[in-house]
Amino acid sequence: MCNKSLVSITDYSKEDILRIINLTKKFDENPNRRLLEGKVCATLFFEPSTRTRLSFETAVNRLGGRIIGFSDAATTSSSKGETLKDTIAMVNNYADIIIMRHYLEGAARYASEVSSIPIINAGDGANQHPTQTMLDLYSIFKTQGTLEDLELTVVGDLKYGRTVHSLIIGMSHFNPTFNFVAPEELRLPETYKNFCDSHNIKYKEYTDFSPEVINNADILYMTRVQRERFTDLMEYEKVKNVYILKKDMIADTKENLRILHPLPRVNEIQQDVDDSPKAYYFEQAKNGVFTREAVICDALNINVE
Repeated sequence: MCNKSLVSITDYSKEDILRIINLTKKFDENPNRRLLEGKVCATLFFEPSTRTRLSFETAVNRLGGRIIGFSDAATTSSSKGETLKDTIAMVNNYADIIIMRHYLEGAARYASEVSSIPIINAGDGANQHPTQTMLDLYSIFKTQGTLEDLELTVVGDLKYGRTVHSLIIGMSHFNPTFNFVAPEELRLPETYKNFCDSHNIKYKEYTDFSPEVINNADILYMTRVQRERFTDLMEYEKVKNVYILKKDMIADTKENLRILHPLPRVNEIQQDVDDSPKAYYFEQAKNGVFTREAVICDALNINVE
């Protein structure tokens, strides 16, 4: 793998995570730094994205870099049958770093193995979304003052939710307690439960979105049920509105509780929750720019004062 690629959150040690958080704090304080002057960043989005793509592009622009790429694979040579390997080899000729989202699990890992420049995974199927994890970890750190010994309630699509899978791995260094709330059809895969067991991570599974799992949490992490991951739309209709967070449900929660969501939301958080000081999801999205600035500079070995 190219030395500084970020394909999975497992590519970062605990020390790496804390280093990126410290870098992110610097960009939070001053996001406009001309550190990418003369650098070209390629954004290859084989799968639709709004927040992630705009966040990365904002990060590059604030750093003074230039952007090439595409947001619709149908307009590229891959629609003509060009292999991913050839696409990556071609872009290697033009850019200093590749930011890639792909619908296939493992595509980012493969790209990193055939690329001579760093690859940053902006999401590969239902697998990993490491920069989302880093902005989640920064948001948790910023609101709680620590990453250690926190209780997190994670709600919704735990089967296909790549943000959830990455969050579990990222938090594993910091002695978390997890409450996993999901319908039977969207339960956390055995792979991640085995990961929790092997890393001595405390967790419980629930199908009810009860006061018990809300009121004891430091972080309430809501996710949407992802229609695009379902092959059977009847199954999607059955579970799409199973958990909806309403304002009265957070009345007795801890003072330090913060509500996170990787966005976009559909119906899983009612809009009246937005007015609560415990709602943090829009600030969380803003933190994504600072986090991605940190990850890009780290991948390119750029010193940040």
